[in-house]
Formats: sequence, C-alpha cells, structure tokens
Amino acid sequence: MHIKKGDNVKILAGNDRGKTGVINRVIPKENRVVVEGINIRKKHTKLTSDGGGIIEKAMPINASNVKKIS
Repeated sequence: MHIKKGDNVKILAGNDRGKTGVINRVIPKENRVVVEGINIRKKHTKLTSDGGGIIEKAMPINASNVKKIS
C-alpha cells in the first residue's frame, strides 16, 4: 500500500470528496483504510447503563480513493 497509519490524506471519491483527514487504521488484506472524520455512519447499539444507543463510527473506504498529501 502507498499509505500508512498517521498519514494525511485527501479523499478523491465518494460523498466526502475533497475533504482531508488522518489515517487511523489500515486494512491491507482488504485494501481499505479508516480515515478520522470521513465516511461516518450511525450504528445502533443496545442501550446499557454504560452507554449505547446510536453512535457515530468512521467506516473503511477503499485505499484507491485516497491520496497522500504532505
């Protein structure tokens, strides 16, 4: 892969096109990356005394849709 955790990247495709962010996680087996604040989805979890309900989570995007910036 051409990128690694901690790199600043620009999103080239999708709903978040043009935004920038920092890579939190790389999944080389699936050729995907998780970028902080990009591709946010709502996940419904069981409500408990510790928390739960509806949480927002950054989902992986294809590594070909990001470009490393300096």
